[in-house]
Amino acid sequence: MDIRKIKKLIELLEESSLTEMEIVEGEESVRLVRGGSQVQAVPMMAPQIVTPAPPVIEQRKEDDSQMPAGEVVPSPMVGTFFAASGPGAEPFVSMGQRVGVGDTLCIIEAMKMFNQIESDVSGTVVAILVENGQPVEYDQPLFVIR
Repeated sequence: MDIRKIKKLIELLEESSLTEMEIVEGEESVRLVRGGSQVQAVPMMAPQIVTPAPPVIEQRKEDDSQMPAGEVVPSPMVGTFFAASGPGAEPFVSMGQRVGVGDTLCIIEAMKMFNQIESDVSGTVVAILVENGQPVEYDQPLFVIR
């Protein structure tokens, strides 16, 4: 793994509230652990056997009973959800609003990059499932469009 990447990861860890981070690239991996005010880089070999995580579909079945009918728009990444382009700006979409394919629904900030999330379907926004400034996980439902 390139030393510049490791230095950048150390900077990101120091700027965040995380105490530990592990990155795997192919057969190489690096584990960063914050110890007091310093960060240590510990090179490691990637594990040979990886246990798959339980399927998200099973967890979502419970949530689906409370979710309105329609097309669910999931988060394509881990980050922070923003409903508008800035603190005083109007939200990109609101409940009951008609949206088309390619319309911006929200912004997800990940590693200081602001990513516009666009609609893949046309319809009416029937549910906004997260609040402004809330952290979101990969594949977490954000909107329901019918």
